[in-house]
Amino acid sequence: MSHSLIPVAAAPSSDLAVAGSWTNRSLTLPPLGNLDAYISAVNRLPLLSLEEEQDAARRLRDHNDLDAAGRLVLSHLRLVVSISRQYLGYGLPHGDLIQEGNVGLMKAVKRFDPEQGVRLVSYAIHWIKAEIHEYILKNWRMVKLATTKAQRKLFFNLRSRKQGLRAEAADGDTHREVLSDAEVGLVARELNVKPDEVREMETRLAGGDVMLDPGPGDDGEEAFGPIAYLADQSHEPTAVLESAHRDRLATEGVAQAMGELDERSRRIVSERWLKVNDDGSGGMTLHELAAEYGVSAERIRQIEVAAMKKMRKALAGYA
Repeated sequence: MSHSLIPVAAAPSSDLAVAGSWTNRSLTLPPLGNLDAYISAVNRLPLLSLEEEQDAARRLRDHNDLDAAGRLVLSHLRLVVSISRQYLGYGLPHGDLIQEGNVGLMKAVKRFDPEQGVRLVSYAIHWIKAEIHEYILKNWRMVKLATTKAQRKLFFNLRSRKQGLRAEAADGDTHREVLSDAEVGLVARELNVKPDEVREMETRLAGGDVMLDPGPGDDGEEAFGPIAYLADQSHEPTAVLESAHRDRLATEGVAQAMGELDERSRRIVSERWLKVNDDGSGGMTLHELAAEYGVSAERIRQIEVAAMKKMRKALAGYA
């Protein structure tokens, strides 16, 4: 991260109307250089006693005391660091997880009521985790894996439960990724979901992102990607226009061109090019038409050539 971690992330919420002012008060930490220095610094920040916490919370609630808000947040930054470590397995930067957790902490501080009889630490855990969960779901995959509340719960619980099952594996295979049917049933009962939902989420978790268009490979050649076989050319605008044009020519255009011919030429073209019998065979042959009209097969062929030439000219005019 390009700046020292502070409890205010780069995306303030409407729920934190006072957040902009908080960063100008005692809430901020001095530049620390790196994440390890930040974590070391927040672990040295003093904790508040119950009386100090309630006094600060009342001053924030009743008088919008920003110094009191700063004391509440600073004294709980170590809680955010601790919770964020639980989500390092998702491959996202630890600093970003902490920053998102800090936003959740600020939301908790703003809503905290000291008269409820609970410590801020118990109340803030929910808000910190909720903010980190939202960040993970938005950034762990390009395509969202969980959108409903039930899917989100399954997403986070399935990962941790799978790790537990691997550690308890009776067959000693702690590297096996796919859950067995018995394990799927066990997880489904524990999380109160259907086995099919567990299998579907497991499949989603196992699948990585694939670039649609990977671009040139290491050898300079174009790499083959899904874009090559997922593209639907049938709905490309030019292809649609061309298809519609061909359809008009094959129906209205041919009918208009046939109307330019005399009856005999029309009959010959129809039998030779347009007629299809039930068995898949075509119409009459040159010799059959020649016998019907009492002329040679060569004469029928000449009439056919002249008729086709006339039709092509009519179709060109129609287009």
